[in-house]
Amino acid sequence: MATLDEPFTVGDLTVPNRIVMAPMTRMQSPGGVPGPAVAEYYARRAAHQVGLIITEGTYIDRPAAGAYDGVPHFYGEQALAGWADVVQEVHRAGGKIVPQLWHTGAVRTGAEPPADTPSGLGLDGAPAGKAMTQADIDATVATFAEAAATAERLGFDGVELHGAHGYLIDNFLWSRTNRRTDRYGGTPAARARFGAEIVRAVRAAVRPEFPIFFRLSQWKLGDYEARIAESPDELAQLVTPLADAGVDAFHASTRRYWLPEFDGSELNLAGWVRKLTGRTTVTVGSVGLDRQYGEGEFAQGLTKEAGLAGIEELVARLGRDEFDLVAVGRTLLANPDWAAKALRGELDRTVAYDPAVLQTLV
Repeated sequence: MATLDEPFTVGDLTVPNRIVMAPMTRMQSPGGVPGPAVAEYYARRAAHQVGLIITEGTYIDRPAAGAYDGVPHFYGEQALAGWADVVQEVHRAGGKIVPQLWHTGAVRTGAEPPADTPSGLGLDGAPAGKAMTQADIDATVATFAEAAATAERLGFDGVELHGAHGYLIDNFLWSRTNRRTDRYGGTPAARARFGAEIVRAVRAAVRPEFPIFFRLSQWKLGDYEARIAESPDELAQLVTPLADAGVDAFHASTRRYWLPEFDGSELNLAGWVRKLTGRTTVTVGSVGLDRQYGEGEFAQGLTKEAGLAGIEELVARLGRDEFDLVAVGRTLLANPDWAAKALRGELDRTVAYDPAVLQTLV
């Protein structure tokens, strides 16, 4: 019976408890450089017993990787020096940390160079960006691997690849945005090839026990009903090549961790991926809150207030080994000490989520 305060090991990373800080884009890194405030922001959560921190998405060194200003880069002397400081401060506070490596793919709009996409299609299926050539694919795979090697050199405790929410790797996984007729398109296994090649290249670039996390989701930005897999069998065809390539842990992003993913089973997405691959999984989705991410008409994710909710069902599911780790998002923005209070059974002393916290790095 796993509990929140039980240590867990994946690769050569051992975390003191099952609580993970979910990656949340903050856009507080001018010029792509994470400064002292960013280091303090992450270290503050580590000092309050977050077992593992997954950083906000950070752009790899490709011309079309970025879509938003103020997002940190994972290349360039200044940005990497900033990340080295982040690692140092988190470790000094007793924490563990992995960067989330990011290429935004079809989400990039109105900028040059045009978005890299599998088939020159946006998330709505309309023409957008440019279809990647084999040379583009090879260069992107190599850049992810180089970034992972850099993460290891800087002292990070692992790395996460962002393959969710309609960004580049997910564009290949999803049949709406991947209409390729070469070896990267068609069947679910073929659509997973691009991601698997990245994983395999990353695995070759880092030490064998350096943990690789892979974030995936069904939903996309602006399309919460989207699905990359309609059945467990289709999901298995997508995640098995990724696991075989070297993924150690899957971070299954949902908006509500308590909802079943497929009919006929109570398992959520993380539970199904764990069952299908045998790999470590991280669940996420409105932990500790009474309003799901993006709930309500015209809701825009983080911009809606949310009250507190209990975590009894979460702990019960963890105890049944449905998943191994629990990622916490918005409530950790409002409560840097949420993990410590959760572990002490003092969640009645936490505060509700107010989107005003997005304006600062508290």
